[in-house]
Amino acid sequence: MARGIFSFFATGSDVPVMADHGVIDRLYRQNRFRVMLAITGGYGLIYMCRLALGIVKKPLLDQGVFTPSELGLIGSALFWTYALGKLTNGFFADHANMKKFLTASFLLSGVCCIFMGFSNVVWIAALVWGLNGWFQSFGAPGGVVAMTAWFSNRERGRMYGIWSTAHSIGEGATFLLVSAAVAWWGWRAGFWMPGVVGVLVAIATYLLMRDRPGTLGLPKVADWRNDHYTGTVKAEPASVLRQQLSILKLPAIWILALSSALIYITRYAINSWGVLYLQEERGLDLQTAAGLLFASTMAGIVGAIAYGFISDKVFATRRPPANLLFAVIELAGLLLFFFGPNNLLSLTAAMLMFGLGMTGLVTSLGGLFAVDVAPKRVAGATMGVIGVFSYIGAAIQENVSGHLIEAGMTTVGDDKIYDFGPVIWVWIGASVLSMILAASLWRTRLRD
Repeated sequence: MARGIFSFFATGSDVPVMADHGVIDRLYRQNRFRVMLAITGGYGLIYMCRLALGIVKKPLLDQGVFTPSELGLIGSALFWTYALGKLTNGFFADHANMKKFLTASFLLSGVCCIFMGFSNVVWIAALVWGLNGWFQSFGAPGGVVAMTAWFSNRERGRMYGIWSTAHSIGEGATFLLVSAAVAWWGWRAGFWMPGVVGVLVAIATYLLMRDRPGTLGLPKVADWRNDHYTGTVKAEPASVLRQQLSILKLPAIWILALSSALIYITRYAINSWGVLYLQEERGLDLQTAAGLLFASTMAGIVGAIAYGFISDKVFATRRPPANLLFAVIELAGLLLFFFGPNNLLSLTAAMLMFGLGMTGLVTSLGGLFAVDVAPKRVAGATMGVIGVFSYIGAAIQENVSGHLIEAGMTTVGDDKIYDFGPVIWVWIGASVLSMILAASLWRTRLRD
């Protein structure tokens, strides 16, 4: 059965390269647009199926469906399975047909989200949300494999930046649309609505997506664009599996994995608990709190594109200087968010800075920088190694945050009062350590 599944998802065989350069140019232009639309729009919208839980936490707490610790357990189930899946599916993605691979991911994630709307038992919710994490884990490796197949070295930073807007598209849609659905129809709609969107996205992805260029009779993209790195480390010819295993010998990959894990602690702390923090600590209603995080995601779109442009053009494809710049912006926004004045102007400024800086860092530490320093044929495996650490960080954050928040919670009559002080310093400390680790890679070399 396993062999049948692998063969179903396997990438097609290369066919002889066609001789007509005009046809090659036309097919590359058409299919590159379709691929970017599928991996950016599709991956962005499917994010709603991942983040919905963060929007419904307060209604679930207020109605006594789950406790903070139970929500932490359910939320971490997604991150643990996502971490494992990002590693295994990252290695699998290097051998897979992205048309089938991503379609299956989006469809099954949507179905899991729909089922969550019927779940009010802890172990059932944790199981379904964990399955959702597994299916979500196809998305990022699949997107990066498609991108490295269709876009060349010196345009990858900009394309990766555009693709990274998917995070912000999904987060923005979640904070805007899912919060509205919850406000109008209750917490169950907060799962059903993104689940239906996931099914529709799967259909669109199947229609738009393409397999590797070689399966269509096209040359490698680096040859088509005459775009090869010079003066850098060259990948020696080897089997795909040997190249995949070779990335484990690169110290830079391990440092990036730890740096990414730390920044993902802060990233998902705000995504998962930010709405609750704004409601309880700052006294905002659900839609205003969600609106502030929506502003952060809109800034994130700018941050992702700006990171790709700045690192490619200003720093000549060097990521470390751009990492430091965006880390300073992210930390400044985080400090203003937690310790600045309690008014909408200050909180909005904080979220704009945080969103811009954080998405730039996720663009780099969560994949782009690692893809730069590893062989390009194994981009999926590279994303898998980085991803498993990133989401272990996110999973640990979810459990630790849930326990710290519950430990600081007191009940006065029918009201729950929260003390976010201890957990805030965990979130800030993670960002500081991530910045230090990323800066240690200042002289890291790139690979073709």
